[in-house]
This record gives sequence, structure tokens and C-alpha cells, in this order.
Amino acid sequence: MKTFLKILRLDFLPPGPDLALLLLRLWLGATILLNHGLDKLLNFSEKSSGFPDPLGVGNATSLGLAVFGEVVCSALLALGLLARFAALGLVITMSVAFFVVHKAVLEPGPKSGELAFIYLAGFVALLIAGPGRLRMGPKLSFKLTTLTLLGAGALTGVALQKPLNHRPELAPAVDVETAATATTEA
Repeated sequence: MKTFLKILRLDFLPPGPDLALLLLRLWLGATILLNHGLDKLLNFSEKSSGFPDPLGVGNATSLGLAVFGEVVCSALLALGLLARFAALGLVITMSVAFFVVHKAVLEPGPKSGELAFIYLAGFVALLIAGPGRLRMGPKLSFKLTTLTLLGAGALTGVALQKPLNHRPELAPAVDVETAATATTEA
């Protein structure tokens, strides 16, 4: 009977809040990065004109802020680099998504903010608990952390400044003769 109760209580699993925080960071960070952030980053120019502008700062700026949260902050959080700062960025992003864009609707349907609400709960928990001991942050030098932030900021800045033409088949076709004629006539 004692063995059966041990199995039911899952006593064979060692208590590990640090492992649990690592799993939560990786699970939430990677999911939001891969399922939401990368699409916004890679299709920035196509999405910027129609992206919601809940804060009144412009569609492209709103998309840039969402990309910062869903790409940069989620990557930092998953790695445990500046994890509380990253969690705060994601709490802000998910709060805007849930309260402003989805109007705090939790009912099933296409306008539901349920997913943003669930992400928000996880990121608030990570903001409060911190990243745990299984993270990259304490072992890295200030220089590497600064380079990571500068690189992430540069990627976001590039996405905000010009369209990403990473797919040449989508680039507009240019007739060389017409372009040359137009240049000489001007």
C-alpha cells in the first residue's frame, strides 16, 4: 500500500523548482518565439500596414514592439539572460494583447484572448519567481550579454527600417531596359 501511495504522490520525482522554472522558460519562450514571433519578424513588411495599433503609435511601431517582445524577449527568457527584464517585456506584450486587442475576452471563438491570457499567467509567474539557477545569465560576462542585446536590437531595428527581402521570388521584377531608359530620360 505504501508503494502505491508513493506512486500516486509521485515521490519518485525529486523536487526541483529550478528544473521546473527552466522547463517553463523554455516551453513558453520557445513556443511564443516559434509560433508567433518569427512569423511577425520574417513577414514584417507584409504585416506592418494591417497590424493592430492598440496604443496609437502606428502600425509598424506596434508590430516592432510585438516583435521585440515575442522574438528578443522570448529568446532571452528561454536562455535565462536578463530573464526578469525579458519576462517583464513579455508581460507587457501579453497584457496589451489580452486587455487591449482582445478586450479581455475569455469566451471561445475567433476573438478570444484565451491564449494571450495563458501566456500572460506564465510570464507573470516567471517575473515573480525569476529564472531559477539553471540559466546562462550568471556565467556570462557583461560583454557577451551586451553583444546579445545589441544584436537583438539591431535585428529589430533592421526589421523596422526596411522590408526583409529574404525571398527573391517575392521581389518586384525590374525590366533593365525600361529602368535604363527611365534613368536617361530623367
